[in-house]
Amino acid sequence: MSEDTQPETAGDGDSGTDEHTPHKRRPALTAAALLIAAFAIGLDQWTKVLAEANLDPREPVRILGGLIYLSLTWNSGAAFSLGAGYTWIFTIAASAVTVFLIFLSTRIRYPAWALAIGLVLGGAAGNLIDRLFRSPSDIADITNGSFGQGHVVDFISAFKPFGEAFAIFNLADSALCCGVVLIVLLELTGHGFSPESRKANDAEKVTPERSNEARPSQKPASSKQADSTEDEGAASEVEA
Repeated sequence: MSEDTQPETAGDGDSGTDEHTPHKRRPALTAAALLIAAFAIGLDQWTKVLAEANLDPREPVRILGGLIYLSLTWNSGAAFSLGAGYTWIFTIAASAVTVFLIFLSTRIRYPAWALAIGLVLGGAAGNLIDRLFRSPSDIADITNGSFGQGHVVDFISAFKPFGEAFAIFNLADSALCCGVVLIVLLELTGHGFSPESRKANDAEKVTPERSNEARPSQKPASSKQADSTEDEGAASEVEA
């Protein structure tokens, strides 16, 4: 290989160093996701303890000019008080989601996904703790059928008290929803979880551009007619 071709070879090698090169798992991002989840869980459980200790379920506290009411209640359903009466189903689902997210956190490659996974994990685990350890769940006697059916503490009511305008929720619900919204935004903007998904998205963007460049330029019909008229005129002059 000649010396003239060596810079091109080096350039080809450098072309692979773009934003999609970090294919390896990054332990620091896994730790970040778990720390975010731990912070969300701790804040959620702390506020629930404060709510139970200081709020009266019959007397909501109006704050922020009525934007938020602190209205204490206990929810046997899913997030935002949905599906009450099926606590054991949500306990199983939340346990499976928590385990899956912990596994998924070990495969994070991008910082934004560490934040998203951490928020969803913290929200799911925060409410799961309530289902496992709060009344009427009895961890001391799992044979009585109540274990895993604890009620989740909710205390944030938007716009009106007692959940009259919107279902009462807690900080775990908020973290879960924020994480899901962030995941949707990342996917819609082409910032997928894996390098492969990002490359596929870039390929879809590049293909239309290349197809447009590959199309031969076509003259307008009017210019073609003008060219043919000029050719006929030139031919008639030659014959004359």
